[in-house]
Amino acid sequence: MYAVVKTGGKQYRVAKDDKIIVDRLESEAGDNIVLDQVLMMADGEKVMVGAPTVSGAAVGATVLRHTRGPKIMVFRRKRRKNFRRVQGHRQDLTMIQITDIAADGKIKAPAKKAAPKAEAKPAEEKAPAKKAAATKAATTKTEAKPAAKKAEAKKAPAKKAAAKKTAAKTGAKKAAAKKTAAKAKDA
Repeated sequence: MYAVVKTGGKQYRVAKDDKIIVDRLESEAGDNIVLDQVLMMADGEKVMVGAPTVSGAAVGATVLRHTRGPKIMVFRRKRRKNFRRVQGHRQDLTMIQITDIAADGKIKAPAKKAAPKAEAKPAEEKAPAKKAAATKAATTKTEAKPAAKKAEAKKAPAKKAAAKKTAAKTGAKKAAAKKTAAKAKDA
């Protein structure tokens, strides 16, 4: 029995106990996942082709490890302009092992559904960011008076440091003036 599944925009022909390398999945090593985009299934002479997917079919897999692909050099140039740029790229990959292929969608092992990595995270991150900004604004209002006193205390030492810098500059100017005066006397 084999199936053709789609993950990461690519299609893979898989059978039970196959190890395949796919684009990075948001799962930890050792997690069980379900690939539910099954385009075709075949069991001997019986072939089921989906339009676009086989309804109810699922493929169970276990994440073995996360890895990276080989380094690819991206070279850009424009002729006659002396423009050359070299950049390297390594694709993030996940190695999975197929554990089960089910036409009815009932996978034997407990499984988690493989989630697309870019879609779920931004919505979750925006809400806590707004809450954090609101609590930060509330705490800064209550602590505004002590913060103002600290700011005044910090300004006074800064003026003294500036005075030292100007003294060092004037000392350097005096030394330069003495050198020019000495050269004038020698000449």
